[in-house]
Amino acid sequence: MISSSKFAHRIGTKTIELKNCGEKKVAVKQIRHKFLFGCSEFSTLPFASGEMDTETAAAAEKRYGHMARLFNSVTLPFYWGRYEPEQGKPDYERMMAAAKYLKKQGMTLKGHPLCWHTSCAPWLLDMDNTKIYETQLARIKRDIVAFKGVIDMWDVINEAVIMPLFNRYDNAMTRICKERGRIKLIRDLFNEARAASGSATLLINDFETSEAYDILVEGLLEAGVPIDVIGIQSHMHQGYWGAEKTHEILERFSRFGLPLHFTEATLISGKLMPPEIVDLNDFKVDSWPSDSEGEERQAEQAVDFYENLFAHPLVQSITWWSFMDGLWLGAPSGILDKNSDPKPVYNALHKKIKGEWWTGEEQLVADASGKITVTGFYGDYVAVCDGKEEAFTI
Repeated sequence: MISSSKFAHRIGTKTIELKNCGEKKVAVKQIRHKFLFGCSEFSTLPFASGEMDTETAAAAEKRYGHMARLFNSVTLPFYWGRYEPEQGKPDYERMMAAAKYLKKQGMTLKGHPLCWHTSCAPWLLDMDNTKIYETQLARIKRDIVAFKGVIDMWDVINEAVIMPLFNRYDNAMTRICKERGRIKLIRDLFNEARAASGSATLLINDFETSEAYDILVEGLLEAGVPIDVIGIQSHMHQGYWGAEKTHEILERFSRFGLPLHFTEATLISGKLMPPEIVDLNDFKVDSWPSDSEGEERQAEQAVDFYENLFAHPLVQSITWWSFMDGLWLGAPSGILDKNSDPKPVYNALHKKIKGEWWTGEEQLVADASGKITVTGFYGDYVAVCDGKEEAFTI
């Protein structure tokens, strides 16, 4: 029996009719959440393409097993400079192999990102701004069409708040963003993505959680940009936001009435990054180990963060960005350690996602017409009567 007023917006009731099951026992179990609990997973490309040696592949398979027991969504890397290091030669085959492998594991997939000033293709700099712009639009159409039906969720643009101001190095996206203006450029990108994708879910994504981001979103929506979801990064390498800051961010971005995805969540299980660091990429250390005290802190803070987000009706997805320690910036921000074994944070989240927020298996008895009524968390279920399965969704 499920009862939780805090999460009532995640729970529904459905009546289904099973043929030839009148007054018979029916076993019902949930098999998938509607809410997207996910992670980033980039090592699937060499794994699915058979490029790993036996030992590395075994470790990866172990990691993916842990992933499938906890999560139902994955973000895959489409950073232009890596995906297409040479013009006209995208890494399509490896990416498609990875995507199909993860799809078979029951994962909803998202491509990240279609436009970003960082990790941009260097060969674009040989073009004038008009050609860069045309090539960027063509890239969006090509990749969305190529993966349609496999990947139907995309970060269309990443970190647009600072894009026209970025001055650490020259890049093609900052050039055209300066020339055309953020709103006009983003409108063109989203319109191209919508035309290519039809019903795909299109996100704007940013690490900037200040008013600069929601002012940009407001301007984009007023300009008619077809944004489906607001993506919010939450890299907490310098310490947990806490409930107060989390709720303040939720309140500000809720005013648009759009779904919210927390696209890149990290919490540290070792020494925190110094507070004076502005760009997380600037923190360089020889070793950044996890420790037992930090692991307990990470687990406690992750549960609090997820509870605050899961309780908010507009939040539809949380993606843990670094699945294993050391994969991003060398940080101990994973939910698995470097041996691909679960850390306390993994077990703590599992108790929530597959325990408290999961509809346990129920034994029901159908009425004379074979009807049963099921109450549970939104998602996919199966009902079994006389050995026959019937799938349904709440």
